[in-house]
Amino acid sequence: MRSILIPTLAASLLSAGVTAAAAAGDPSGTWLTEDGRAKIKIEKCGPGAAHACGKVVWLKTPLNDQGQPRTDIKNPDPKKRSRPVIGLTLMDGLKPEDGGYKGQIYNAEEGKIYDVSVSRESASELAISGCMLKILCGSQTWTKAPEEFAQVAPAPAKAKPAAKPAE
Repeated sequence: MRSILIPTLAASLLSAGVTAAAAAGDPSGTWLTEDGRAKIKIEKCGPGAAHACGKVVWLKTPLNDQGQPRTDIKNPDPKKRSRPVIGLTLMDGLKPEDGGYKGQIYNAEEGKIYDVSVSRESASELAISGCMLKILCGSQTWTKAPEEFAQVAPAPAKAKPAAKPAE
């Protein structure tokens, strides 16, 4: 019995170590972009939650110059230009690869999609590297934001009611 128990225990510890290592590279969480203008929440998504996706949950400047919620105005699809940026999926199809995650990232300021690599630098830092055509590349370091922090899309500015005529 003892010879069976030891290999079983070793296999359990080994698989627990593999799971912990995979979790260490998991990009899930809420992250402040390097420029401090947005917070992106990355969480598991897709079939069997094998992939991760990232959505905008906060903007430093959530309203445009007209006092309306910021929208995806640079989107190449005219039908999508009125969708709010808060709640927009920016990172999609992130799947584990090469010690991190790889997928696509949408740049709402340009209306373009790039290949992206995401990896945990530490518990509080996430390295983001994006490339277009594998030659035009850029990188940022995002920092961990409190999980409870989220922003609800602001309500559009209300027009003032017309004055009632004097009777």
